[in-house]
Amino acid sequence: MKPVLKIDWATHKSAKFAVENWHYSESMPAGKLVKVGAWENEKFIGVVLFGRGANNNIGKPYGLQQTAACELVRIALTNHITPVSKIAAIAMRFLKVNSPGLRLIISYADPLQGHHGGIYQAGNWIYCGTSKAQQEVMHNGKIMHKRTANSLFGTIKGMKKSPIMWKHKYIMPLDNEMKKQIMPLSKPYPKRASSETSDTSAFHAGKGGATPTDALQ
Repeated sequence: MKPVLKIDWATHKSAKFAVENWHYSESMPAGKLVKVGAWENEKFIGVVLFGRGANNNIGKPYGLQQTAACELVRIALTNHITPVSKIAAIAMRFLKVNSPGLRLIISYADPLQGHHGGIYQAGNWIYCGTSKAQQEVMHNGKIMHKRTANSLFGTIKGMKKSPIMWKHKYIMPLDNEMKKQIMPLSKPYPKRASSETSDTSAFHAGKGGATPTDALQ
């Protein structure tokens, strides 16, 4: 039987739990975040997080004010039935309803994690190529964005540098005018990595079935 999916605001504590237990990064992004939770049959299954990412001028390349664009920065889910692309799509509609001025959402797929953007392709996002290659830092064997590391530890001094890397970039217009504007940027979708399933990138299974105690009901 198809589960009843609910999308609503999530608390910071629940979002932090989901990311630390159900996302490969195991770390919350730096900066102000919008936290959207997901439930199946009233059971908390995770979060979709939106923010400004590492770019303080995220909307500028598209002629948008800072408040008109955002980045989908985390999808952190435990075991679930609903396709990830559907959860993300409903979360974006929920965000749009509550953010009338929002016109564009951007997200990235990390090939170093074996991701090509399967959930974005399943959701008909527009692929616009790869991001500019940049170098991050390493913490406990994991790659971490410099801004996130600074936020968590106060400094990145002494941290080992990561390999220079790029990511696949996807964009989702939220109105017809925006869609017409960015369609010329569209490129053919990259092919799936052999280790990645088409609708399960950007998350991993939870640890031991743990659940937060204060998830919205």
